[in-house]
Amino acid sequence: MELLMNLTINGLATGMLIFLLAAGLTLIFGLMDVLNFAHGGLFAWGAYASVWFYALTDSFVLAILGAILTGIILGFITEKLIITPVYGNHVQQILITLGFMLVLTEMLKVVFGPNQIAARTPEFLSGSWEVGDVIIIKYRVFIIIMGFLVFGIFQYILKKTKIGLIVRAGVMNKEMVQALGINIKNVFLYVFIAGAALAALGGALMAPYSGVIYAEMGMEFAILGFIVVVIGGMGSFPGSLLAAIIVGVTGSYMAYYVPSLSLAVNMMIMAIVLVFRPQGLFRAKG
Repeated sequence: MELLMNLTINGLATGMLIFLLAAGLTLIFGLMDVLNFAHGGLFAWGAYASVWFYALTDSFVLAILGAILTGIILGFITEKLIITPVYGNHVQQILITLGFMLVLTEMLKVVFGPNQIAARTPEFLSGSWEVGDVIIIKYRVFIIIMGFLVFGIFQYILKKTKIGLIVRAGVMNKEMVQALGINIKNVFLYVFIAGAALAALGGALMAPYSGVIYAEMGMEFAILGFIVVVIGGMGSFPGSLLAAIIVGVTGSYMAYYVPSLSLAVNMMIMAIVLVFRPQGLFRAKG
């Protein structure tokens, strides 16, 4: 029972990290119809930025804010220079964002060096609690709480606020929203930046969780992010959360019992979902 509890908590924490990455992809694809394969690069830059800011300020809060700011800046640059010229063309979007992903990865090596960098957990989140015979690591609980908090905030914004209404209306009918005097291009820019900030936040939280960061981590987690988006339903926020939990928990159990199949099993889940429910677990309107 202790082992199952630890594996489940570990899986939930991993799932929430993947959700933060997938949530940005969901926003960008579901609301803007943009395939952004450079998203993993923003995740990696968030991790590196948080470690750098933490070393500079010795404040975990400032490190998180610094990572988010990095995501916002890179998101703005990506949307303006990379995405804007290829709106409406998925093939060009795939090619140019894949190329930009490689550029972001190599730039990390140029700026921070090619070697792995250690990432430390803040003191107030270090250690664990003992509940009976179960050891619960504090930082993993923190990640789980952060994941659900981000989900709740963005669901509220999209469903209950004026900006959320404008975004959803813009997805359905851009011309109508534009006719009302709202610059839909700016709205979509803000959506893209929000997605980039989520990716950077995910990277920032991932750094202490894994203990080390490296330039290629963005590519690795981008694969899991796209698996989650496909399983959950392209453009569905609740679907991404549920799919991330499934992927995280499944990966945690498989990594312990059959390590060689930890990634393959999630690919199999995605294939099964595509065969029997091509629209994903949730429809995009979710």
